[in-house]
Amino acid sequence: MTKITRRTFAASAAAAAAGAGLGLKPTFAQEAYPTRPVTVVCPWGAGGGTDATARIVAALLEKDLGQPFNVVNRTGGSGVVGHSAIATAAPDGYTIGMITVEIAMMHWQGLTELKPTSYTPLALLNEDPPGVQVNASSPYKTVKELGDAIKAAPPGKFKASGTGQGGIWHLALIGWVTAMGLKADHVAWVPSNGAAPAMQDLAGGGIDLVTCSVPEARAIIEAGKARSLAVMSAARNPQFPNVPTLKEGMGVDYTVGAWRGIAAPKGLPKPIADKLTAALKKTYDSKEYKDFMSSRGFGVVWGDQAAYAKFMDEANTKMGVAMKAAGLAKA
Repeated sequence: MTKITRRTFAASAAAAAAGAGLGLKPTFAQEAYPTRPVTVVCPWGAGGGTDATARIVAALLEKDLGQPFNVVNRTGGSGVVGHSAIATAAPDGYTIGMITVEIAMMHWQGLTELKPTSYTPLALLNEDPPGVQVNASSPYKTVKELGDAIKAAPPGKFKASGTGQGGIWHLALIGWVTAMGLKADHVAWVPSNGAAPAMQDLAGGGIDLVTCSVPEARAIIEAGKARSLAVMSAARNPQFPNVPTLKEGMGVDYTVGAWRGIAAPKGLPKPIADKLTAALKKTYDSKEYKDFMSSRGFGVVWGDQAAYAKFMDEANTKMGVAMKAAGLAKA
């Protein structure tokens, strides 16, 4: 057994200090990560879809990595507060968070300077594309019939809703309408406090269509008061296999969606990032996660660090185009 003397201890300490001075960090701390509780910031309120997704992910990470992963809701500023809390935390792996599609929207509106590139992307876990919902008594049985009627109608005749002005479902409508060769405001937007009141308004005959996700419309559809004509995605949702894509239904190749993923502050050491991504892949592949998401009708999609970064970059460009077309962009 090697005898540790004061001299050898001092020499070891000096070597470690010299390594630190050269920017060489010891790996044992990273290999042992996490050694204490991790905070998972959720930018949206308790009880919502993002909160629910963050909590199942945190629970499964805790089970896998052996430390508490505590979800903290940091709401306010249309998502700015929570997204800022993630971006400005120390890049040590002990504060991560769930970032959402709004990070590709807020800076265009002049609400923040934060962008997708402000983070270390770890994994894309979920995407819910918007559907095109009409009242059950609507004369339009297919999305092509609806699209043709919208094209033939004067601007403003058709009214749509699903969220507030400039929200993701409003931008989805704009993207679809402009993809059909129409002006962004050809279909009038009626702001609402979310998908639920918009679907109630649709069921009551107050508007012509709603462009929220099909899971959000599910209750009204199953009550026989509405039907979904299409989804704005590349593939059908397995939970709603009879609802075609826009491309299938009318030949319009336009896709968009509300999405959620896990990210850390920029500058997170690669060994920690890789460990978290590997743990998130186990979470994504688990029966618990798939069953949880399926029970709520949420879409599941996987993207590793590189794929998530590319996905966010494309989303950022797409949101910018839609917001500029709608006159909502300030940046």
